Amino acid sequence: MMGSHYFAQALAMVLIASMLALGSANKDWKYGNYTGWGFNHGTYHLNETKGPSKITVGGSEKWHYGFDYKQWAWKNGPFYINDTLVFKYDPPNDTTRPHSVYLFQNPWSFMKCDLSQAKMVGKPTQGGGKGFEFVLKRWQPYYFACGEHDGLHCKDGLMRFVVFPMYRGWHY
Repeated sequence: MMGSHYFAQALAMVLIASMLALGSANKDWKYGNYTGWGFNHGTYHLNETKGPSKITVGGSEKWHYGFDYKQWAWKNGPFYINDTLVFKYDPPNDTTRPHSVYLFQNPWSFMKCDLSQAKMVGKPTQGGGKGFEFVLKRWQPYYFACGEHDGLHCKDGLMRFVVFPMYRGWHY
């Protein structure tokens, strides 16, 4: 009897979490349904693209200390498989601190900014010019952060974000 009570509570929590996830995944439905489920009231879609896109991380802000990249990722999604994220940052010099791009393997190391569990994918010298490009090749979460100053840019400088690319066509 007691086990079924805990099961019911766990099921209720899963349902609530699913509803919240669905609600945030479709946060722009106020503009109309664009799922193609038979009650479409227009062709509007916020990020309608025909093929892979090149997206500059941070937009005009580029990749620098103090900008909130979690908010940027939230506002600029969804991202799709085969989209390219472009990280633009100045190479280090006498007046510019270095930046880099690390890819974390799991959410726990990402939340702690534990660089021992991450791989450098963009070196400090690769962000200049056209920037460092990273292609989202798989349907998986990608955990990005700057690893400079022993993770200080990740921990205190807001230089981290997550993207989970979708298959193109899921929103139609």
